Amino acid sequence: MGKKILLNVTGSISCYKACALISLLTKKDYEVRVIATEDALKFVGEASFEGLSHNKLETSMFGNDDPIPHIHLAQNWADLIISYPASANTINRLACGLADDLFGAVCLANNFEKPLLIAPAMNTNMFQHPAVQESLEKLKKWGATILPCGDGNLACGTKGIGRLLEPAEAVEFIEKALTGENA
Repeated sequence: MGKKILLNVTGSISCYKACALISLLTKKDYEVRVIATEDALKFVGEASFEGLSHNKLETSMFGNDDPIPHIHLAQNWADLIISYPASANTINRLACGLADDLFGAVCLANNFEKPLLIAPAMNTNMFQHPAVQESLEKLKKWGATILPCGDGNLACGTKGIGRLLEPAEAVEFIEKALTGENA
């Protein structure tokens, strides 16, 4: 197997694109493990993530075979961590340093030792809200790579910035981050 990618999927209509990302990564011989929020699982089912990644889905800090999954995933397993899509809620929670869910704890345990990529996806007004913009700036200052959003038709029926980066473009950013190139 190649490098190991830890993919966090949050509750966004665009989380179906995470399935395409997993498929592209596994075809390139990356090993992928997925952390999904409860809201993400309302859009895409557990079987899809497990079938595409060939790994058990992670959803919680508890009930796993591993008693401290946040430490092992962040410090011993992942070569790169990406939140794709990253909802406004996830972005703001990470910027506050919250660790009351598995992904927040993984990010704190990683402490930017391994690349952390954030791929925002949300309505234009949400994306442009000062709280989200300040959180993105804070995460960037701390060491995260913020991936660009697309501009165009959004799932809510409006046009504007906030579209999730396409999976093939996300793969390019992942590969650059793994080789140490500036994204």
